[in-house]
Amino acid sequence: MTPVHCSTSKFPVVLLFVLIFTSGSQNCHGFRTFGFDIHHRFSDPVKGIIPVDELPEKGSPDYYAALAHRDQIFRGRGLADTGDEIFTFAGGNRTFRLASLGFLHYANVSLGTPSLSFLVALDTGSNLFWVPCDCTSCIQGLKFSSGARLDFNIYSPNTSSTSQKVPCNSSLCEQQRGCSTNPNSCPYQVQYLSNDTSSSGVLIQDVLHLRADNNHPEVIDAPITFGCGQVQTGTFLDGAAPNGLFGLGIDKVSVPSILANRGLVADSFSMCFGPDGIGRISFGDKGSPDQEETPFNLNQLHPTYNISLTQIAVEKNVTDINFSAIFDSGTSFTYLNDPAYTLLAESFTSQAQDKRRPSDDSIPFEYCYDPSPNANSNVIPTINLTMQGGSQFSVYKPIMNISSQNESFYCLAVVKSSDVDIIGQNFMTGYRIVFDREKKVLGWKISHCYDIENSSTLAMPTGPAVGPGSYTPEATKTGNGSVISGAPPPSMSHVMRLTPFNYNLVMLTLPYLSIVLPFFLQAI
Repeated sequence: MTPVHCSTSKFPVVLLFVLIFTSGSQNCHGFRTFGFDIHHRFSDPVKGIIPVDELPEKGSPDYYAALAHRDQIFRGRGLADTGDEIFTFAGGNRTFRLASLGFLHYANVSLGTPSLSFLVALDTGSNLFWVPCDCTSCIQGLKFSSGARLDFNIYSPNTSSTSQKVPCNSSLCEQQRGCSTNPNSCPYQVQYLSNDTSSSGVLIQDVLHLRADNNHPEVIDAPITFGCGQVQTGTFLDGAAPNGLFGLGIDKVSVPSILANRGLVADSFSMCFGPDGIGRISFGDKGSPDQEETPFNLNQLHPTYNISLTQIAVEKNVTDINFSAIFDSGTSFTYLNDPAYTLLAESFTSQAQDKRRPSDDSIPFEYCYDPSPNANSNVIPTINLTMQGGSQFSVYKPIMNISSQNESFYCLAVVKSSDVDIIGQNFMTGYRIVFDREKKVLGWKISHCYDIENSSTLAMPTGPAVGPGSYTPEATKTGNGSVISGAPPPSMSHVMRLTPFNYNLVMLTLPYLSIVLPFFLQAI
């Protein structure tokens, strides 16, 4: 294990180590995993370590406004013995919600030989997997107000013995027009549609270390293609996905597609969103026979996890309506256009027993309510969505509780949209969501996210692996295709380098990146 060096003794590394080690790895129903229990950023143990005086209070209007602001930035992104296997990350298949990053989930992944760990954002709305690499413009670490410093791992093809360049004649190379100066290296650029946010560099092939999600401890080294992100711009320099982004989209360049095309897993994966902020991701998971399902709408120029809805029911008030929406794990809240938005909101108001509050521009939600003194959770109207095919999707928690200095109230956690309809992560909480690209269906089942025994898999094909192709993702726009070169990051003598175990230290500190950086963090 790489030694941990910190540039100041003020940062209580020992206490952090104790908190992480005592949570430990654990067996879940006989399946060997290496997950860690992570304390919420606003829990008392963490408050005792990291000051929070300047942060928006969790549950406050400013807190939810910050989450909605993050959504606005990224809604336009492009962000067994028999062979029955589900694969997860070798460092553990737990995913973690970093609350102040907008309910996004993160996972610790290991790349290269020797392996390096990266805390990457998991995003079903993006396709390409990229990590900071030989950076000329990226976050290389953080300096805290206490004086402590934390450095991220930065990937470099020159230091991994299994690294290979992706040539311009590869089927994965989309920007071949930028290859004139170097045909042996394929450039990439993912340009997000707002706030000048982008990642660019060159495509690399290297091994992603995966562990079979069963009783066998073997690690699989899966060759995958990803972006060597030499230049990050916009919000990527302010804490959004600071150590990389793991695209889970339908495009063939996404990691689920590559794993399936290489014959390692079935072309399906699941994400489970627990109410405690801890979840799971499993590649090759096709869910269970008793799960609910609805077909994907894939007859589009740019395929996404788009489904159709046919009814909205609030309590017994059922209304027929036809519209489509994208299931997007990278969006905090649910966004609906009219008429679906107004229909749902007005129906919720008519069924609510509490008085609606006047609109408040300081929060993203339009429909908010003052609870009566004897209010309890039983008076919150239930919401059920009927999907194409008749399956019911019950919303586990349709509201957000908001507290300010002198009052507390709750809001319907749906935001009015002016473009695409999105079922966000708040509506997915409490479910295992299965993205079955083989059957072309979305599946779901209520889950506490710790039981995977009822998942089903498909046997791995025995024929040769199929090479993945490429596709331009929906919510992105390509750049000029020019090759962007970069020098390796400067060496640092006193740094905290993050191994798979040490990386869990970050799980206690990163939950306040996007909001904290503007207040009392600065990029190194």
